[in-house]
Amino acid sequence: MTSSQQPPSNNTQKKFSSLFEQTKNLIKNADLEHSFFKKGETVFREGTTALGLYCIQSGKFKLSITGDDGKEKIIHLVKEGDIMGYRALLSDSLYNASAVALESCELIFIPKDIFIEVLKANSQLSFEMMKLLADDLKDAEVQMTHLAQKPVRERMAEAILIMKDTYDFESDQQTLNVTLSREEIANLVGTATETAIRLLSEFRNDRMIELVGKKIKILDLPRLYKTANLPD
Repeated sequence: MTSSQQPPSNNTQKKFSSLFEQTKNLIKNADLEHSFFKKGETVFREGTTALGLYCIQSGKFKLSITGDDGKEKIIHLVKEGDIMGYRALLSDSLYNASAVALESCELIFIPKDIFIEVLKANSQLSFEMMKLLADDLKDAEVQMTHLAQKPVRERMAEAILIMKDTYDFESDQQTLNVTLSREEIANLVGTATETAIRLLSEFRNDRMIELVGKKIKILDLPRLYKTANLPD
């Protein structure tokens, strides 16, 4: 299977919690900051200086960039156990995206100098970060290919599957465990809000999904994979 047939994993922010536990003894004397954010609040903005690493203790975030047309483009969805800001930190550059809370969240902030010390002292952590960056590059290539080649209907189906893979289901094992506005879904797909609304209605009429307010319930998962032109 070629890379163009693979969906962006949306999991390049791999679980950091186990590595965080491994390196606790190296940072136990540091006064790490716990921060709390409400829905819609911004943690860091695209184009600002990277001061440290953010570990998500609880909650969900979107990472987005601003296109040449001034519109938001969501490039990643992240969750509890993931990390944010590592690429800018490791490359000593500005943040390439903005991080905004999708719900009430808690973060641990590790200052740059402390994290670099830990990275130098822990070869396993350094190796995992290298893999993380490699996965980032691969996913970026796949995403660019899909935006260029996939019809918008396929991209909508794929976006719903990305939400499922990232946040899973609620207790009914059908309703996606995340709430995005129609505009945010459009920004994830890379289309106009009106188009996103129309496609969601079409998917509902085709009995692939059910719409309950802003919630999406998946009724026919195999058909969604087929519509996205992805293997299930």
